[in-house]
Amino acid sequence: MKTGLVNARKKFVVLLVLGLSLIFGACVDSKPLKYFPDLAEGVIPNSIANLEPVLAKGDILSISVTSPNPDATVMFNAPNMAANQTTAAAGNIAPSSGYLISQDGFIEFPALGKITASGLTKQKLKEDITQRLTDSKLLIDPIVTIRLLNYRVTVLGEVTRPTVVTVPNEKISILEAIGLAGDITIYGKKDNVLLIREEKGGKVVKRLNLNSSEILSSPYYYLKSNDVVYVEPNNAKAASSSRSQQLLPTILSGLSFIAIILTRVIN
Repeated sequence: MKTGLVNARKKFVVLLVLGLSLIFGACVDSKPLKYFPDLAEGVIPNSIANLEPVLAKGDILSISVTSPNPDATVMFNAPNMAANQTTAAAGNIAPSSGYLISQDGFIEFPALGKITASGLTKQKLKEDITQRLTDSKLLIDPIVTIRLLNYRVTVLGEVTRPTVVTVPNEKISILEAIGLAGDITIYGKKDNVLLIREEKGGKVVKRLNLNSSEILSSPYYYLKSNDVVYVEPNNAKAASSSRSQQLLPTILSGLSFIAIILTRVIN
């Protein structure tokens, strides 16, 4: 009796192992493609001469002013809190100090009033504010420093952690952004990454091949503020999802079969 019970249990273990091997073996996918398989040693020229971002409506700026007279500069360093409160109410985001570029393209600057900011580079806006402060004799030898506070890019799709990346140094490459999102999964298309960029009153859509070393010298290698990077799923992802749906009835049947075997072995 014991011998028969032992043999039955051995058969059950063998059937269980074979069943699980078939189920999990069907879900195994091929390894992901490498980045830049065609990349050789050498120097790759950067095609981007100027990475200075162009300011746009909705941007939030940090504008600090210094001069030989510290007391006279205090009023110019107060943030535009009214603009920040509007941003917080509309987007349910915690307020951040800075000057909001309004929808008509201006910032409200103390003593100077409305100043055009949208469409300018930080350098040009800096020169304009410096010139106005000097011409109005509000300050002597003013030094103006401008930073973009809401420089961010969004990474979506087949990455480990889809996220919005805030860029404090105002410079980030597409590889850095994807790295901060946890890299592309084995189900992502590295040769067909979608970049969506707001530019010149419209949206520019570009598809990038991260399997090619040409991306390193591409004008789209460095991202701009508010860029969206989307990694599409590959065919293996679709096949895996479809296969999972097809395997579900099989798995349920297998569990029922195992339950029947266990009942007989126990009895």
